[in-house]
Amino acid sequence: MDYDSCLDTALAALHNEGRYRVFLNIVRKNGSFPRAKWNRPDGSVQDITVWCGNDYLGMGQNPEVLSAMHNALDKAGAGSGGTRNISGTTAYHSALEAEIADLHQKESALVFTSAYIANEATLSVLPKLFPGMIIFSDQLNHASMIEGIKNGPCVKKIWRHNDLAHLRELLEAADPDAPKLIAFESVYSMDGDFGPLQQVCDLADEFDALTYLDEVHAVGMYGPRGGGVSEQDRLTDRIDIINGTLGKAYGVMGGYIAASAKMVDAVRSYAPGFIFTTSLPPTVLAGAAASIRYLKTHQELRDQQQSAAKILKMRLKALGLPVMDSPSHIVPVHVGNPVKCKMLSDALLDDFSIYVQPINFPTVPRGTERLRFTPSPVHDFEMIDALVKALDSLWQKCELSRNAVAS
Repeated sequence: MDYDSCLDTALAALHNEGRYRVFLNIVRKNGSFPRAKWNRPDGSVQDITVWCGNDYLGMGQNPEVLSAMHNALDKAGAGSGGTRNISGTTAYHSALEAEIADLHQKESALVFTSAYIANEATLSVLPKLFPGMIIFSDQLNHASMIEGIKNGPCVKKIWRHNDLAHLRELLEAADPDAPKLIAFESVYSMDGDFGPLQQVCDLADEFDALTYLDEVHAVGMYGPRGGGVSEQDRLTDRIDIINGTLGKAYGVMGGYIAASAKMVDAVRSYAPGFIFTTSLPPTVLAGAAASIRYLKTHQELRDQQQSAAKILKMRLKALGLPVMDSPSHIVPVHVGNPVKCKMLSDALLDDFSIYVQPINFPTVPRGTERLRFTPSPVHDFEMIDALVKALDSLWQKCELSRNAVAS
């Protein structure tokens, strides 16, 4: 067997389709982000502006967050020392989980090493806790949700994205006595649209189903304290399990679920993805707790971010660029061709020092390739102006049409 030849074939296929992904070696500079340094392959260094990060509110450089992390490092050292079951549960874990439970007005919370692991571990274990469970999953749910559902011993039903009539149809056809769970998201990050939270909760009540809401692109960003779209829509009490991340708006690392005390206790006791993973270090936990506390009382950052997103959308639309309709803070610009999407990304970086990664299959369906911009409070008007002018000049160069309507 020629293993190298198989690897060459697999990698060549990505290159030929124009969707081979290149990792940029960058260094974020504290105090000046989204400015960063790009360590180029030739050994030179270039100043760039990052436009595709998930540190939506710039909390990765917030002084209170950094101070909390420094203090934790000085007091507790580097690592946690083990899994949560074996010496790896610390006062920092308990404090963060209490902060998260308060954020979502739930009895309890459970911290994981990432929101991906939180989704996969929780959704795969729920059918073991509720034998015979049927999980109804939105078509555009995160890969982590899909993997978790696949790995659980359950019947899986996929409902068309945000199609409530289809969801009702599937619920009506299901065994009325079977335990059910509806899994969906509040903000779908590739298109930037919202899930229909209230209507899903109504259907869950009607058909006696649990609700599982992924809020990773919404926590910190929406609601009067940053509790997500469920808090903004006053629906927190109707969501049984909320999944969130500490690595996007909160600017640190990790993921979690928030739910009833019994639900959290059962997940932590049965989910292998939680039981057998070394827990997060005190520095990360302390920083995340400080970030959550800070954003509970700093609505101005959310307002500034929403304002930056609206300005960017308005200016791009004024130039006839195909900004995909997005009521959220996400600004996706449709390209529709993987080669040209990468061409745009490369030209923005090389010619304008603007870093935005192309979004290609399998993250989005073929033919819907796009650039996904994430404005933040630390993207000033000068940066927005530079981005708009760069895209305007490159659109014609790449032979892309304007005024295209992207769905």
